[in-house]
Amino acid sequence: MNTSILLVLGIVIYAVCYLWYGRSLARKVVKADDSKPTPAHTKYDNVDFVPTHPAVLFGHHFASIAGGAPILGPALAMAWGWWAGLLWIWFGNILIGAVHDYLSIMASVRYEGKSIQWIAGKMMRQRTSYLFQVFAYLTLVLALAAFATSLAYLFIARPDVASMSIWFIVAAIITGFLLFKWRINFALGSVIGIILTIGAIWLGSLAPLNISYKGWMVIFFVYMMAASALPVWMLLQPRDYLNSFILVLGLVAGAVALIFAGAKMELAGFTSWSPNIVGGVPSPYWPVVPLIIACGSLSGIHGLIGSGTTSKQLDKETQGLIVGYGGMLTEGLLSSVVTITIAAFGLLVFKEAAGKLTEMGIVADSLKEPLYLGKNYVKAIGAVGGPLGIFTQSYGKLIQQAFGISAQVGTIFSSLWVSAFTLTSMDTGNRVLRFAWEEIWEPLKDSLGDFHGVITNRWLASAIPSALSILLAWNKAYNVLWPAFGGANQMLAAVTLLTVALWVLRWTAASKGHVRFIMACAGALWLTVFVGLWWFLFAVPSTPLVQGFVVLEIVLALIFAYDFFRSLRSISPKGAGFSEAVKP
Repeated sequence: MNTSILLVLGIVIYAVCYLWYGRSLARKVVKADDSKPTPAHTKYDNVDFVPTHPAVLFGHHFASIAGGAPILGPALAMAWGWWAGLLWIWFGNILIGAVHDYLSIMASVRYEGKSIQWIAGKMMRQRTSYLFQVFAYLTLVLALAAFATSLAYLFIARPDVASMSIWFIVAAIITGFLLFKWRINFALGSVIGIILTIGAIWLGSLAPLNISYKGWMVIFFVYMMAASALPVWMLLQPRDYLNSFILVLGLVAGAVALIFAGAKMELAGFTSWSPNIVGGVPSPYWPVVPLIIACGSLSGIHGLIGSGTTSKQLDKETQGLIVGYGGMLTEGLLSSVVTITIAAFGLLVFKEAAGKLTEMGIVADSLKEPLYLGKNYVKAIGAVGGPLGIFTQSYGKLIQQAFGISAQVGTIFSSLWVSAFTLTSMDTGNRVLRFAWEEIWEPLKDSLGDFHGVITNRWLASAIPSALSILLAWNKAYNVLWPAFGGANQMLAAVTLLTVALWVLRWTAASKGHVRFIMACAGALWLTVFVGLWWFLFAVPSTPLVQGFVVLEIVLALIFAYDFFRSLRSISPKGAGFSEAVKP
């Protein structure tokens, strides 16, 4: 099989499911209605609640949920083989990930832009909300620490990309004032923004930034704090909007290149049931795959972002489908491009690094053999720059074969692409943490008096998670927790899906078929992640700190499941789906 057939197959699957299942969710479950004002209008404050053009919001949402994970996960999952990775990306994406993202946004819209953590308290018990908040907060802090570290290493390795990224932020701020402060013509402002983006790339290539690792940590602290506290129109919206052009260009260029290249899959479609991936030990496809391929298929952080920022900017309810469901499918397409690109060109990258691989005791030519690849893949990518390295170099070779452009140009562009994803996730994630901090203190508002305003000040609420993330990343302590983060992220997804399933059951007029199918997907995900956590706890050598974190995840997962079934039993099986629909 070649790249053209695989990619076209994936696009057809996504298109059919969007037009059929996605629209069915909008019409029959959510019943999206543009006559209902969204929180962006009813709670407009020109800081967080701002009606946003759907193209801008799609760019913001897609860039925010993507980050580096839809590249990292599929790149690691190649140890199972490309077919194994694509199956989870496609079907996990369609049946769970896109549904999870869309319903978490729309549930938040119907609850005045409240977070999914807050909604969990309404659907289950108040303690569920608090536990969800704490769990989500810690998970996001770990994620931001990981993103900060990976981006710092990328900037150190590619100082030209670092400089381009800084100039790009300047271009975004100027564009924000043009579009949202001075309100010039949207098309004209977009053209100016694109020109400024090109100028940022040019300036960055002229003056690379050589800064130390800890120097970047300080810069990232200031950036995350400021970006999450400033009004969304000033930096977040315009930067993500302009980012979307880079991201979409990279995605489209990669997709078109795969079609035109028509290259064969050089790496194995399936290696073995349990290749060496996590901690260097045999890692079974089930239940481990969702811990490796997260955002490209499904991710709990998406629910936090969707209900934390996206729902507050949605102009009309019907736009939620393309932003939420469509955004997740677009990310799945990105992961598909990553998987197919590595499958077709990864072996060539390994062969060019044959010398380094030999020093590691790996024979490059033997990586074409399925069992040998499964056993040595994760170790082998260390010789080419890790998961990001195998992708960016494979992407460069793809562009070269399809368009005749230098592989080095493709590698530089894909590195800029990755940095754009990561920066977006860092500031959006920190903004979500600010909202979570404010919601944690909300029940104490009356008793705290004036102190409540101090402790929930948006600058302080932004500085706290920024400091915690950088503290974890400062001496790379996050590395011991990273494997456990995958489980935490997916358990967040499971709990979010259980929460929105209860929302659908209680407050919508969805059919029994829709309700039962969403419940079944939520239950299957919870069970898979729960078993995966137990596997990680006993099969993967780790530190007591990591084991303690995993035990905490397991305990919280059991509490969430108990609260869910307790709430489910309290619902009378009649009326709208199973219950009388009482509007929140």
